[in-house]
Amino acid sequence: MARCYSANVRHRYPPRDLPLIWLISDARIDQRLETALARLPRGSGFIFRHYHLAPAERRARFRHLAARARAKSHIVALSGSARAARSWGADAAYGSARNLGAGRAIIRLITVHSLRELAAAHRARADGVLISPVFATRTHPGAPSLGSVRFRLLAARALVPVIALGGMNPRRARALGARRWAAIESLAQPLAPALPLHS
Repeated sequence: MARCYSANVRHRYPPRDLPLIWLISDARIDQRLETALARLPRGSGFIFRHYHLAPAERRARFRHLAARARAKSHIVALSGSARAARSWGADAAYGSARNLGAGRAIIRLITVHSLRELAAAHRARADGVLISPVFATRTHPGAPSLGSVRFRLLAARALVPVIALGGMNPRRARALGARRWAAIESLAQPLAPALPLHS
């Protein structure tokens, strides 16, 4: 039986329980985001990136999508510093331990690719870590992936909730034993099946 990571781990600093499913924005799925947000189980997570937009346009797009997300009680995270996330009215900040900056008045989601980065995330008092890329992904074509074994080794050392990212879909999340997972394209497919709240 696959082990369920972060289900019973002792969390040191979470301000609240984190959603099980996270949709991450990207230019490739921009026209499908409203539909994807509406289809997510109530209380899921949404990470807004949209690096391709100019600053003013990016902020306007964030406001529009955040409103759609909150209509379904989703948690909204901004890719950027904790200060920017607070300024924009996001619920969480998403990024590397180095780029998130200081601040505890907001949920901190930190990206992790190695044991060194996991340790840095703990020192930065992450509330959750996105371990990636678990599998090959179109976001970073040709980049090496962790695979199941290395993901599980990293996840087992996490002191906060783990979110699996990279080539993830419901089937892979179940096989991996990942209670929480995030994706871009698999959550925005027009004919994707309805998702259960719990995996």
